[in-house]
Amino acid sequence: MTANVTTLQAASMEGRYRLLVDAITDYAIYLLDTEGRISSWNPGAQRFKGYTESEILGEHFSRFYTPEDLATGIPAKALSTAEAEGRFEAEGWRVRKDGERFWAHVVIDAIRDQHGQLLGFAKITRDLSERKVAEEVLKRSEEQFRLLVQGVTDYAIYMLDPEGKVSSWNAGAQRIKGYQPEEIIGQHFSRFYTDEDRADELPRKALEIAAKEGRFEKEGWRLRKDGTRFWANVIIDAIHLEDGTLIGFAKITRDITEKRQAEQALEQAQQELFQAQKMEAVGQLTGGLAHDFNNILMAILGSLEIARKRALEGQNVVELIDNAIAGAKRGASLTQRLLAFSRKQDLKLETVDAPGLVREMADLLQRSIGPSIEISMTFPLSLPPVVSDPNQLESALLNLVVNARDAMPEGGTIAISARKHSLKPKQIPDLPTGDYVCLAVKDEGEGMDSETLEKATTPFFTTKGIGKGTGLGLPMVQGLMAQSGGRLVMKSTAGQGTTAELWLPVAPAGTVPEPVEQIPAQTQLSPLTVMAVDDDSLVLMNTVLMLEELGHTVLEANSGKDAIRLLDQGPLPEILITDHAMPQMTGTELAKQVGAKYPGVKVVLATGYAELPGGEGADLIRLSKPFAQQQLNDALAAAAKSR
Repeated sequence: MTANVTTLQAASMEGRYRLLVDAITDYAIYLLDTEGRISSWNPGAQRFKGYTESEILGEHFSRFYTPEDLATGIPAKALSTAEAEGRFEAEGWRVRKDGERFWAHVVIDAIRDQHGQLLGFAKITRDLSERKVAEEVLKRSEEQFRLLVQGVTDYAIYMLDPEGKVSSWNAGAQRIKGYQPEEIIGQHFSRFYTDEDRADELPRKALEIAAKEGRFEKEGWRLRKDGTRFWANVIIDAIHLEDGTLIGFAKITRDITEKRQAEQALEQAQQELFQAQKMEAVGQLTGGLAHDFNNILMAILGSLEIARKRALEGQNVVELIDNAIAGAKRGASLTQRLLAFSRKQDLKLETVDAPGLVREMADLLQRSIGPSIEISMTFPLSLPPVVSDPNQLESALLNLVVNARDAMPEGGTIAISARKHSLKPKQIPDLPTGDYVCLAVKDEGEGMDSETLEKATTPFFTTKGIGKGTGLGLPMVQGLMAQSGGRLVMKSTAGQGTTAELWLPVAPAGTVPEPVEQIPAQTQLSPLTVMAVDDDSLVLMNTVLMLEELGHTVLEANSGKDAIRLLDQGPLPEILITDHAMPQMTGTELAKQVGAKYPGVKVVLATGYAELPGGEGADLIRLSKPFAQQQLNDALAAAAKSR
């Protein structure tokens, strides 16, 4: 009874195994007898070998092998290995029923009874054709990539291990750096760096940055095998496994020495061109200024020379002196143009009624252009006030009107108009959005072509004849506009005249235009003791004479040190007037010493500079050179009031 139960259990177990094997379709699982003939066949074997069970049972398993394997006795060797070692495992090409080959993974296990007697073999085969194809594609890709890298000669492309030792070397690296593969593989890549870079530990830092950030890029000097240097562009990329483990670095180096030399040559050429243009501009400036100043000096010297002779003869010389004064004022005006062009003039920004300012200038404008030119003015009934320096705005407007006159040698009409405009973003370059008043001067002249219009505001550029202009008029206007938050816009077409627009920012709401300043009568001061300091003897003498003419007692000093010496000796003056630009000790330096030692002495700084370096002397009373006696008296009054 027990034997029957055991037999039934064994039969049941065998049945379950049979069902399991038959259910597997991805593996060919079958049995071989001791001679290698097939004794069982599962659906998986039928699926990818193509034989039905009835076709293959009793056939030798060698029919699945290629002719090449049959010729070398592979099937017999497989069985003998499995019999001797208990197992045989291999991969290789196998043949389906239709003759098609597939790549198979094969395992053959020897089957023995409890006494060790060989009963046959269990054979499991898996179709790995798709994996084999993928591996072949990958292999070909890797080979192609290797050939590509090796074929590149313009770039040094090589691998580094995590410590920075060279592990591969392409033809480009060999050409650029000069090392053969056997000379450099296994060596640390730092040997390509200069002594300076190695001292700064640049190779170590480069690998650290690449490992941390994934990439390092830099340009610098590198060394060839023969010791020569070349300028290189270097890229180092970190290489990680999927789990993030760093396995090395890919390094690409390109020799860009020629490119760098070309860039340096271009930069040098640009610098030379810039210097040449600057010298040409300076030449134009000095030529134009020399002519204008010579004319001014001619008027001053000629008038004074004749006045001296007539004065000795007892004749009236007032007209000649007035002429010399007018010439000096023209010189001061030319200096102001230079300061305006450099945008360093000292502006006094106020709220200005633009139409009112133009109307007040009407007579001056008409006298400046002569009877052959007519001026028309068109303004809205109401315009908001603008922000500008009224005196400089008058000068700019006069400049534009004179330019318009010069553009119409045969006469014509100059139209001056104004309008309010709300600017949108980028509507006019360099001007922010907001409300502006556009003050326009339009002529009926010949106009300008696009090339001339583009150069119109360029410093020292002029279309006027030799000696008739310095080329600073429009740049001066442009400088004024820039300083006051506006802009000069030129519009012109050849044969259709020119329009110059002054875009002036509208004053904040609630502000009203400043009243027209009346010229004050000269303030009468009580006699003062004044020290005048200037290293220019002619200027010092002129200042002393004007002070004495005003009734003051004057002490003279020709340097800052001389002034300190006189102050130490006493008596002390109430006011000290000093030039700024003096050797050894400037006027601001003198003012500091005077303020520290003699705080009761008030200092007036006389200077031709609109802005002093570093903002010096901002707290001092300023007297702009050249100055008239009225301006000198006003400065003295301000100093006396502050005592």
